[in-house]
Amino acid sequence: MSKYHATVRWRRGEAAFTDNKYSRGHEWAFDGVTVPASSSPHVVPRHSVEQAVDPEEAFVASLSSCHMLFLLSFAASDGFTVDAYTDQAEGLLGPDESGRLAMTRVTLRPRVTFSGPKAPTAAEHETLHHRAHEACFIASSVRSVLICEPEMILASGPSHSTPPHP
Repeated sequence: MSKYHATVRWRRGEAAFTDNKYSRGHEWAFDGVTVPASSSPHVVPRHSVEQAVDPEEAFVASLSSCHMLFLLSFAASDGFTVDAYTDQAEGLLGPDESGRLAMTRVTLRPRVTFSGPKAPTAAEHETLHHRAHEACFIASSVRSVLICEPEMILASGPSHSTPPHP
């Protein structure tokens, strides 16, 4: 079993608090790296820091990152060379089945560029994403619907989209 730690820091400063107009800006610290964080401006528009990472964005990024890291590992093990990986991931915040606000859907749109003498077929590319999804412990930890809409690019040829899979 592994343990992971994050430190979350917020200070009120001189601002009032009980009027609920305090800044939602705070910071996350991981292994000596500090990241500016805030509530989402979509959730608390007037008191959020738009340039900071919000928990909803971090949730989407953690799903995308976990998927990517497993896919890269599987591709390397299978002898495929990945030159680039870009994911324009998107999360949908809305009411869940009980009416509570939740991240109900996350769509990954990984665009993977392969090169080298051994390129995956469209079916092998789809299998890489399926394996990555099955292995991703972040995806296994959430109730949201997670959709993956991958696109494969061969450095020496045309790109191929594979059908989305949950």
